[in-house]
Amino acid sequence: MSQEDGAAKAANIFDVARLAGVSHQTVSRVINDLPNVRPTTRTRVEQAIAQLRYSPSPAARALVTRRTRTIGLITPGVSDYGPTSIAMHFNFAARAARYSVDTVSALEADPAGIRSAVEALLRQRVDAIVLVVVDVAVLEAVRALDLSVPLVAAASTARRNPHIVSIDQYRGARAAVRHLCELGHTRILHIAGPRTASDSVERVRGWRDELGARRLEIVEQQHGDWSAASGYRIGMDLDIEPGTALFVGNDHMSIGVMSALRERGIRVPEDVSIVGFDDVPEAGYLYPPLTTVRQDFASLGALIMQKVLIAVEEPESATEDTPLPTHLVLRQSTRPAAG
Repeated sequence: MSQEDGAAKAANIFDVARLAGVSHQTVSRVINDLPNVRPTTRTRVEQAIAQLRYSPSPAARALVTRRTRTIGLITPGVSDYGPTSIAMHFNFAARAARYSVDTVSALEADPAGIRSAVEALLRQRVDAIVLVVVDVAVLEAVRALDLSVPLVAAASTARRNPHIVSIDQYRGARAAVRHLCELGHTRILHIAGPRTASDSVERVRGWRDELGARRLEIVEQQHGDWSAASGYRIGMDLDIEPGTALFVGNDHMSIGVMSALRERGIRVPEDVSIVGFDDVPEAGYLYPPLTTVRQDFASLGALIMQKVLIAVEEPESATEDTPLPTHLVLRQSTRPAAG
């Protein structure tokens, strides 16, 4: 092999160790910023890394830490705004912490489907697994798993758990209903998401509890599938009486409902007030602009990553967290009830 061929070959951890006059374990300690390395030794290793233009591989990083700095992410097989936003912001937070993310989509929300996704990630030697939960059955399946790595779930649930993080769907729903009540509406219908969706379950619970606390009539909720099309179908058949207001389970269904009511000659907000949930980017540009409950997905992504780091690096200090708060965004789709 010619000298030029040797120079073109990428340096490895052993080349750095030889040049710096240390063991490859010491090089790994420097790469992973671990203690117990003398400052002069650390400087020598860093100079060797720069001289050889060495780019440490995941395998090299794992020599001492036994970690790959890779996190497995299991996402649901849907393109809904909430789950995709959570996954995106978690990826941002992981990158900022110098971790890479391997993503697997679980098309089936059953124990077998989740187990298959988990096993696929464990084969990649991930340091931890993050699961975005959209179905209550998934949460039950996760509780039955005995894993060799930490698992953090983004899930809406009334239960507190050190490895579950969430946005407070329940109190967000209560805030939406409270706003409509304070405007004088006495009949507040709810168009909910799927019956098995954990977000939907918590929002229904909040809607019921707020109405119950005010001793207002609870008309059985109707369920859509989070899509504008399902909101439109339900909106075409809604019984709208004077004093009626709508709390809709997400903004996309709200869009469909508003379209259906417009076709029926029912005005928003003159005849019926509407509050959505999510604050999708389009919400402020509808006609009328939609009052809705905003979720802070960026903070949730950062919180998930914080939980992962604690679980991996400081497992004994894991603590339960309070769900992140929501924020009611007031726009023109709500107004005081007539009369």
